[in-house]
Amino acid sequence: MKKILSAVLLAASLSVYADGNATFGYFDYKGDDVRFAKTFDAAKQYLNPVIAGFAPDPSICRKGDTYYLVNSSFSFFPGVPIYKSKDLVNWESIGHVLDRKSQLPLQGQKVSGGIFAPAISYNEKNKTFYMITTNVGAGNFFVKSKDPEKGWSEPIYLRKVGGIDPSFFFDKDGKGYIVNNDEPVGGHDYQGQRSIMCHRFSVEGDSVIGDQVEILRGGTHVDKQPIWIEGPHMFRVGKYYYLMCAEGGTGEWHSEVILRSKSPMGPFEEYSGNPILTQRTGLNPDREDYVSSAGHADIVQTPKGDWWAVFLACRPYDNNKYYNTGRDTYMLPVTWKDGWPVILDKGKVVPTVVDYKGGTIAPQTPETAYRTGNFEYRDDFKGDKLHGRWLTLRNPSVKFWSTGVNGVTIKPLPVNISQRESLSALFTPQQHTTFTAETRLDFNPTKETELAGFALLQNEDYHFTFGKTMLKNGSKAVVLTRKEKTPVDVSTVILTNEEADKPLRLKIKGDGGLYDFYYAVGDGQWQLAAKGVDATNLTTNKSGGFIGACIGMYATSKR
Repeated sequence: MKKILSAVLLAASLSVYADGNATFGYFDYKGDDVRFAKTFDAAKQYLNPVIAGFAPDPSICRKGDTYYLVNSSFSFFPGVPIYKSKDLVNWESIGHVLDRKSQLPLQGQKVSGGIFAPAISYNEKNKTFYMITTNVGAGNFFVKSKDPEKGWSEPIYLRKVGGIDPSFFFDKDGKGYIVNNDEPVGGHDYQGQRSIMCHRFSVEGDSVIGDQVEILRGGTHVDKQPIWIEGPHMFRVGKYYYLMCAEGGTGEWHSEVILRSKSPMGPFEEYSGNPILTQRTGLNPDREDYVSSAGHADIVQTPKGDWWAVFLACRPYDNNKYYNTGRDTYMLPVTWKDGWPVILDKGKVVPTVVDYKGGTIAPQTPETAYRTGNFEYRDDFKGDKLHGRWLTLRNPSVKFWSTGVNGVTIKPLPVNISQRESLSALFTPQQHTTFTAETRLDFNPTKETELAGFALLQNEDYHFTFGKTMLKNGSKAVVLTRKEKTPVDVSTVILTNEEADKPLRLKIKGDGGLYDFYYAVGDGQWQLAAKGVDATNLTTNKSGGFIGACIGMYATSKR
């Protein structure tokens, strides 16, 4: 019986990866940004951002001498990447918090739906980690773990907690609280006005106690009608409870503000020096290594008593208008001034090279590489599993990929990149403004609806596809299509009969908002498919949303 079952399973596996599928032999990536081409002492200095390319909404906590950090993942699966570090500089990926469909239902959600602003906390009283977040399509929930490297619980939904951006605070006496962003009590007084709510939380019952309390309405400097107070984190130092929030929206007016109270339920007084972090005004517009949109911070204390903040910010290009790399994770030391924490003094720019005052920084390892700076890597997909950098969009409806000696094979599904469904595509973030991505493709389309190759994704209506397909006349061709609401075929290269069934190599070279696209037949020379193509459709300034551009190995039977 066991032999028969094994044979059936093998046959099923072979049928999934039969002819008609696309095999990607390797994926090469190289980043070459000018801002990272600096000489610095890697034992005493570090580079910002500490995690580059689509690493927004960082949250951090510490247990003993180990720090843990998470980021938003929106509608990608698995969700909520999690890292650990001993020095706050070198971050080792330990997987994803939400690695099961039961934890992370994403069906039908847009690219910038799904998971917003995860917050990670460690409760010293019960030796338990908590990660709380918003799934836009399902509500606010948390998961917990005794060891983040060994997995997390099933989600516990919090129906009494509305809005977005929930975060835990565990007091010294073991009492728990949840703070979150929500509609003001009685409705907003002006567009963009939000409130921060606080809920008592039963640690023993894993549930909210009583009703929410509105502890901050509108934000700071309320006479100026502040907008989008969100991303709250509460922490305690001495007799004060500090409430730290993002304010001003996630664009160029983004900032971080701080308030304090002698009770978690308020009333809260605001710091006269707010904001404690921003890059929105008072800076040289022609400054080197321009950073924008700084905010959405979290804070952590080291065992030695020092304080550090992690936050998101962006690296724009083209007169500082666009950023295809999305929002990164930055880190700076915190200075306390008259009982208030300050991340960055007014008029100061976020530096690329930062002096580290926490001792000696450990050398990078293969586990901590590829986070920041200029680097290159190759995936040949010969192992049993994909590297953790590879993600699917939404929950996979079937396992459409398989690794092996020839690379990764993808079964084309009847879903295309413009649909809110599970694609047959594997994505990884574009981490540099100047980059090169390359792959080798074995694919033999038999219908004009079939295509395989690269996809560059910002969302359903803003993207590129660049790959091999069949035309209506039966010819095989390399086709580049750009979509900015409306799809446009930028380039079509018809392959000769001799070339039609040979493998292709595909290459993309990006530099700011202009991308070049190349192809090569077999081991032949590179040929230009299109040069200087406008790629600003991959920036959120045009498309909206919250992700950074992602590079995908993509196959579809519904072009």
